[in-house]
Amino acid sequence: MKFLVINGVNLNMTGRREEGVYGSESLDDINRQIAAFCKKNGDEVEFYQSNVEGELCSKIQSCIDGQYDGVVLNAGAFTHYSYALHDAIRCISTPVVEVHMSNVHAREEFRHRSVISPACKGVIAGFGKNSYILALESFKL
Repeated sequence: MKFLVINGVNLNMTGRREEGVYGSESLDDINRQIAAFCKKNGDEVEFYQSNVEGELCSKIQSCIDGQYDGVVLNAGAFTHYSYALHDAIRCISTPVVEVHMSNVHAREEFRHRSVISPACKGVIAGFGKNSYILALESFKL
């Protein structure tokens, strides 16, 4: 299988910000572990990160031709207000799983609502970096 892992706003600062929430490993460290997991299982994975909403929409839209079996999306704070990301997900037939490293429901009230969830196959939250692995596994169910 071939996957795309997309990380949104501020995820490039993982390992440097709120270590109690996101851990001390960098996004590159986490991506290397995801890549190793995929390789071990005979899967391919590509990574993309941007702090720009429109760039994330364009990357999602680029999946319209079915070159991926699944997209794992951690949109960061865009999760809570980006109807543009919601609409971009709806543009493609490739399944998208929304991911959060933290348990967003145990955090600030504004994080409890996702506007992208209705467009996604499912949501995985609260398992740290393992949320990405669980999302990848969900495509095989």
